[in-house]
Amino acid sequence: MGHRRPARSFLARRTTMLAGLIAAAALMAGCASAEGDPSAAPTAILDDHAIATFEVADGETFKVELTTADLVDAAAALLGGGDGPNIPIGTVVRDDPGPNAPWTWHLDPATFSFADATIEVCDGVPSDVEAGEITSTEYCPWSAVLVALDAAP
Repeated sequence: MGHRRPARSFLARRTTMLAGLIAAAALMAGCASAEGDPSAAPTAILDDHAIATFEVADGETFKVELTTADLVDAAAALLGGGDGPNIPIGTVVRDDPGPNAPWTWHLDPATFSFADATIEVCDGVPSDVEAGEITSTEYCPWSAVLVALDAAP
């Protein structure tokens, strides 16, 4: 006659299974990523210095250095789908790409802000700035959408 293990009670099996499920859920929650969730922009990590990447209507992109906590917070809110001024505007600095390579220009971080509305003379695409077709000293692309917010180097 073989040795037979005593059957565990129904309650003991349920308790073990429930503990396993809770442990698995906790592990999955700990491994969850905020990647792809724009509302989870890492502003605590970025603090008061970040690089914002914008895409305009034709698919061209450009980058802007943000140098204040208020600008980083505003950008994080926009990236998360928030409302507020969303047109990037700043003074063009030519012959210095700064964070905006491969373009040969960048927007001066000291003059950069987000606007609700701007004049048409500063609207356009990055290649218009590159070609000197924007006649204003400022660049303010109306179609720009913030697509990334990264830590500054």
